[in-house]
Amino acid sequence: MSKPVIIADPSKGVKVDAGVVAAPFRKEIRDKVEALKAHGVDAPLLVGLLANKDPAAKQYAEWTRKACESDGLRYELRCVDDAIDVEAELMKANEDPKVHGIIVYYPIFGQEESFSGASQDDYLRDSVSFKCDVEGLCHTYRTNLYRNVRYLDYPNQSQKCLLPCTALSVVKILEKCPNCYDESKAVGRQLEGRTVTIINRSEIVGRPLAAMLANDGAEVFSVDINSIYKFSGGRLHKCELTPEECVRQSSIVITGVPTKNYRLPTEWIQPYATVVNVASFKNVDEEALLKIPGVVYVPLVGKVTVAMLERNLVRLFDQFHHPDVVYRKEQKKAGEAPWYGSLIQLYTAVAITALLVHHTLRRK
Repeated sequence: MSKPVIIADPSKGVKVDAGVVAAPFRKEIRDKVEALKAHGVDAPLLVGLLANKDPAAKQYAEWTRKACESDGLRYELRCVDDAIDVEAELMKANEDPKVHGIIVYYPIFGQEESFSGASQDDYLRDSVSFKCDVEGLCHTYRTNLYRNVRYLDYPNQSQKCLLPCTALSVVKILEKCPNCYDESKAVGRQLEGRTVTIINRSEIVGRPLAAMLANDGAEVFSVDINSIYKFSGGRLHKCELTPEECVRQSSIVITGVPTKNYRLPTEWIQPYATVVNVASFKNVDEEALLKIPGVVYVPLVGKVTVAMLERNLVRLFDQFHHPDVVYRKEQKKAGEAPWYGSLIQLYTAVAITALLVHHTLRRK
């Protein structure tokens, strides 16, 4: 069992730079890219689609570019002047064999109603091909996550489902924190005995993260503005507890409230708890939190999120786009003639044989 990268201090709280968790993943990616280049294979290409003026989206696009270039991956940002053209650009990228991963920078339409569904952004999210979806948020990956299906090709189990980058970054951070994951247990049970509170139930972070931690064995309270649900034993239950009661029971607390006005009361947090902030604003009073004995506090997850984005890109490349995979697929397709092709071949053989017999009999 690997030792935690992050160590708690029994006398006070510890603030953690998530970069220590991201570093080995990014090294693994650089090594992978070097191995590809050594065999004459170009690095995977990630295409970003940006169609808004949101500073946060632009900053995320810039972080993505810098990380990809630093780690040897290829990145191309495609800016779309008119939001209505994003769908066409997305379809073009989906169908381009040179594109191995796609990321769309939201919001574009926000929660504006759409002819295509609840919102146009949700529709675009589901329109990304599962073979290119580095964010792991399309319908295929999302529904598999909620059903705890971990592979695309059961029973072969050679193609893993992708997981949403930010939620996955939290899991990878918790794996390196003390008193969270127990790697001596089987996969799916490594969080047994742990209680988690997640204050956020967005489709991007809170909801998938709750499912992921519950799939790993935890009892998870999912807290949102109007309701609280409990994920336990593979089932979802309506919960009558208050947010305070949930947090006081939890050894892991994750906050993702997208407003600077929200503060989680630090008196709710128990000693030796792990607190992870995934919001762009600090959801806790950091100074007060770090006075609690044994607390591990991760204020930002962005570095690990970008590493998970790169990791997902490499996985998509290995599973669907690597030249060896494409070649095997083409060979298999060539060897599997359609049923009517076989019938035509049989008919031709019979016809030629009949003609030869007829010709031979006439000569006699």
